[in-house]
Amino acid sequence: MRLKLVPQDTSWDFFRFAKVTFGASIVAMIASIILFFVVGLNFGIDFRGGTTIRTESAQPVDVGAYRDALDPLGLGDVSITEVFDPSFGPDQHVTMIRIQAQEGEESVTAETVNAVQDTLRGAVDPAMAFPSVESVGPKVSGELIQTAVIAVLLSIGAVLFYIWLRFEWQFSLGAVAALVHDIVLTIGVFSLLQIRFDLATIAALLTIVGYSLNDTVVVFDRVRENLRKYKKLALKEVLNLSINETLSRTVMTSVTTLLALISLFVLGGDVIRGFVFAMIWGVVVGTYSSVFVAGVILLRLGVKRDWSKPDGTAGTQFANVDA
Repeated sequence: MRLKLVPQDTSWDFFRFAKVTFGASIVAMIASIILFFVVGLNFGIDFRGGTTIRTESAQPVDVGAYRDALDPLGLGDVSITEVFDPSFGPDQHVTMIRIQAQEGEESVTAETVNAVQDTLRGAVDPAMAFPSVESVGPKVSGELIQTAVIAVLLSIGAVLFYIWLRFEWQFSLGAVAALVHDIVLTIGVFSLLQIRFDLATIAALLTIVGYSLNDTVVVFDRVRENLRKYKKLALKEVLNLSINETLSRTVMTSVTTLLALISLFVLGGDVIRGFVFAMIWGVVVGTYSSVFVAGVILLRLGVKRDWSKPDGTAGTQFANVDA
């Protein structure tokens, strides 16, 4: 028996409360922007600056024991990651400990580094070695922030160009609006909950862009097919029909993705928790925005109905090319 999360044939009106859902999205985006400027993000070491200490011990790594030993030092944001490498011997256990820069300091002071080393030797392994200590200053952190913003903006620009070539500019604006909606709401949630925001979160944002785009393109492709098939049907009805026809695929994809992400969130540990949370949130809002943001904007802008006649100015010269 096949598992079905939604009925085989649905005829739900997704635009019945379009003003409410679209208005709620606008309010949520405004609130997210206000939170970003008023509360700010809880930047991690990648963006705030700090020091990375590499440890090497013959004892198996217990991240909890490392964290318990360092907590009394009051170092703020501390990230502890075990390093795995096939070249390591059976008695070679390596970790990377990242400590945020302290207030008024460009990096962790030598006294703090010595305190960390003494604490770990006393609580974990007296013979523990520290092969390297590296610091990330505020200048490098600023460059990382700038590079991250450029990466997100370039990805959105590439999406805008791609959808314009595949469909029309109305589809392109709808897809990009959905992506901006997802990213802004994700930043707002991170600001509200003060979850650590680092390079892994930027990777999650870029992944969200890809996931949301994939979901939106599937719906838009069915819209384009139905526009050719039902040339006299109102655009609202074509959009509803297309969303209902792809609903089963959308729900199954989102649910199976969420099952894997929730497992990682619960069992993956503190190191990847921020990344996984961003992915979970992104899947939820990405699925929502594909219908209630991208679809509503396409409905408001309108679109040409006769796809049998080419339009040299529409940017659809690659519309029939399989990708």
